[in-house]
Amino acid sequence: MFDLVPLKWKENRLIILDQTKLPREEVYLEVTEYQAVASAIKRLAVRGAPAIGVAAAYGVALGALQIQAKTRAEFLAALRKVIKTLEDSRPTARNLFWATERMARIAEESENDVGHIRKVLAEEALKIHQEQIESDKSLSRLGATLIDEGATVLTHCNAGALATAGYGTAIGVIKQAHSEGKRIKVFATETRPLLQGARLTACELKEAGIPFTLITDSMAGFFMQRGKIDAVVVGADRIARNGDTANKIGTYTLAVLAKEHDIPFYVAAPMSTVDLSITTGDEITIEEREPEEVTRFQGICTTPENIRAANPAFDVTPRRYISAIITEKSIIKEPFEEGWEKAC
Repeated sequence: MFDLVPLKWKENRLIILDQTKLPREEVYLEVTEYQAVASAIKRLAVRGAPAIGVAAAYGVALGALQIQAKTRAEFLAALRKVIKTLEDSRPTARNLFWATERMARIAEESENDVGHIRKVLAEEALKIHQEQIESDKSLSRLGATLIDEGATVLTHCNAGALATAGYGTAIGVIKQAHSEGKRIKVFATETRPLLQGARLTACELKEAGIPFTLITDSMAGFFMQRGKIDAVVVGADRIARNGDTANKIGTYTLAVLAKEHDIPFYVAAPMSTVDLSITTGDEITIEEREPEEVTRFQGICTTPENIRAANPAFDVTPRRYISAIITEKSIIKEPFEEGWEKAC
């Protein structure tokens, strides 16, 4: 059983597993201020859209404890500033905004005093976390029905327990299929530039006892061409109404390759990742991160000095490349718009 817990709430403190240190070090951060939560999200100490949402909910609860306000109106005004700081940490992950919007709604709908609002916000953050754990399990059970006996599955980045603060989405599907005795094998991409696949997914798969092979991002086409891959399962950071999906940079490339080789391409994500306010993936904000993540690794320069590097954190996979989207409610296929209505 994977025992690294990415997030834990304890006595009005949030304990965060610093994922930038894995797998070499297991370092936990104990934070009591929402600014520290925002910083942890921004620098990827906590990462993965669902886990970011859970962390943001806890960040709102911590911010509520920090606010010194005598009236409800003063408190709510200050809370909005807390939420804005958390939302500014990363722009692409829908779950972050879903969680902060839910926390804001809970606070604004409460007609009780400030002390009571603080209490209900902490309770709501814990509820969001528990719901994430439960939705992961439901999603994984549904997704495992798509994985055939003896299949070899390719996954990209890390969409396991570390990314969701639960059981996992894409990796949850893989773990569930393995637990059902399907004798599956996995190809895991290393995931440049920060190697979430090599550092994190490899760690989770090894701990689960699932046979896997680590490959560089550019090797996927090679193995698809030789018939070595039966399905692709990835996570998501934001899904538009039409089914276009933003995920870790490199996902679009894998989807095009899968289409060329007639390999099913599945996206696994909770409904909190779906953004029904946007029509297509063209409306998704793509985070551009610091070029030093490309030119350096863990502080060591790996390129000539003073060169230009681009670093978009995500790309968008058009819906035409997606075989199905696996949620905790159901497996949704084209037309995705109708699927959301039924799932909601």
